[in-house]
Amino acid sequence: MSVPARRITLDEWDQRYAELLAAGLTEPWYGGPLRRHVEAGDRRLQKLHLDNSAAALRLWNFLLTEEQRLRQAREQGWRILGTLKDLGTIPVMAYALERVVAFYPDGAWWLPCMMENQTGLLELADQEGVDESFCPVRAMLGAFVCQTHFPIPDLLTCSVGATCDDVSAIAQRLVRLGHPMLWWEIPHRRHPEAGEEAIRLPGGFRAPACQVAFVRGELERIRTALEEWAGQRLSDDRLRAGIRRANQVRAQLRELRRLGYTADPCPLPALEMLVAEMLALHFCSDQAEARGVLEELLVEVRRRVAAGQGVLPAQSVRVYWVNPVADLRVMNLLEEVGGRVCGSEYLFCHALDPIPEDAAPLEALARCALADPLVGSPADRAARICREAHESAAQAVVVSRIPGASHCGLEGLVIADAVRTRLDLPVVEIEVPPITDALEPSLRTRLEALVETAGGGPGVG
Repeated sequence: MSVPARRITLDEWDQRYAELLAAGLTEPWYGGPLRRHVEAGDRRLQKLHLDNSAAALRLWNFLLTEEQRLRQAREQGWRILGTLKDLGTIPVMAYALERVVAFYPDGAWWLPCMMENQTGLLELADQEGVDESFCPVRAMLGAFVCQTHFPIPDLLTCSVGATCDDVSAIAQRLVRLGHPMLWWEIPHRRHPEAGEEAIRLPGGFRAPACQVAFVRGELERIRTALEEWAGQRLSDDRLRAGIRRANQVRAQLRELRRLGYTADPCPLPALEMLVAEMLALHFCSDQAEARGVLEELLVEVRRRVAAGQGVLPAQSVRVYWVNPVADLRVMNLLEEVGGRVCGSEYLFCHALDPIPEDAAPLEALARCALADPLVGSPADRAARICREAHESAAQAVVVSRIPGASHCGLEGLVIADAVRTRLDLPVVEIEVPPITDALEPSLRTRLEALVETAGGGPGVG
């Protein structure tokens, strides 16, 4: 049933769901009304404005039933791999195996937001000595302690070296709590020296060939360990097939981003775009279904673009957004003050870039791992952000700092200075805790001021 595209409240979704059912809506097994997730504890849904399409309904239901899929996998005898920090590398290897599911326990950092601090996860982390001086990813530690939010993985992997210090520290605490960990190292990506053999990475960065070779060696070690753990051979042919499947998801997301971020009026809200992009990391524990969810979103977005429909007023101020938000409500807030997201860098842009299919599989994955924006210098990351913000015709940039995150202390300043110097655009840095209710008036004022400032700039009709 075709209705005008809108952002609606959860109360409005009750009626919308009834309308969709009456029109013959067909849902996957995890379908159903969104309100049931509130009854299960996801109370933040009551404060969000959500896209009113059936495709968005499927996206949210897919996201919010991941725990059920993981528990079903455990009941069916599948092996569960928890992959910490690398964001888009080891899951590609895991999904090339049979009867193996991989997910990121780090994703528990959104639980305090979705459950509005009713989980006690942060308090449990406090008791384990990981207090609020750490990133909100410390909720993951609380989830491992209480063991009620996801099945405990049979094996954990964690990248260390040039990675988030908070995650590394928490991972070490997990080992002390008795959870087996398979460590692998990724070096700080440096610029090749004069005359040194260099390799171009996905996304445009360059790295010395010796660093790519080192990471490939680490991934070879991971492959051997996964083969022993899963009792299967992870051959190059299997890896190639796994890379092709991962690239299908990445291609869908690139097209969704192209349409969602460039069409005017905006065809899909920033909140649903953020959730969709997150599927690139581990496919929300079901790679094939993730492709189906994204395809339905693409069909809806294409329909809206063709019809000239949008969820926001035409010529809303175009904002490039840096870093994911701990409180999803803030993505609504930008749109409420007249802005729209026209591009994003949510710390995992390397998981959206196509994996090279003309290289040996582990070589290709090593290049992708080294393309992680956080394993290089902040100046490198700022350069990519500036390039993408320019290409997306951004009129302003928001850098949302993650409280306590080791990489957020000064990195935002580097990015903001680069944007102002190279693009002459207004920039605002905001800090977003898991629940922003008390801060919402000040956050609204700052975003409103940014939008008003940018609204008088070039490209605004």
